[in-house]
Amino acid sequence: QLQLVESGGGLVQPGGSLRLSCTASGFSLNTHAVGWFRQAPGKGREDVSCISMSGSSIEYADSVKGRFTISRDNDKNTVYLQMNRLKPEDTAVYYCAAGRNAYRPISTFLRRYGDWGVGTQVTVSS
Repeated sequence: QLQLVESGGGLVQPGGSLRLSCTASGFSLNTHAVGWFRQAPGKGREDVSCISMSGSSIEYADSVKGRFTISRDNDKNTVYLQMNRLKPEDTAVYYCAAGRNAYRPISTFLRRYGDWGVGTQVTVSS
């Protein structure tokens, strides 16, 4: 069974950090582009960051540039999202998605064709 599992969410104070993980089971992430998306209450799903299969192409939403970093560890079959200097407006459920043979922008491809995890809650609040 193909499955993506997000982890690492939680409650953090403004200015703090979290690292999210997206781990695949039943298939290898090495052959997939992977992306992170988020959805806040009452809002649509928003692109956060994506990484190509090789890691050579990376996309960031303007709202997270300079604060978030996406990376992949193919040995661990995991893609990470390091989130620093978190703000209350980063509060959302964070989802990862993966897909093969992705075209650019990767976020558009994954929205249309990606396989999705169930999400992990990130709450930024004092």
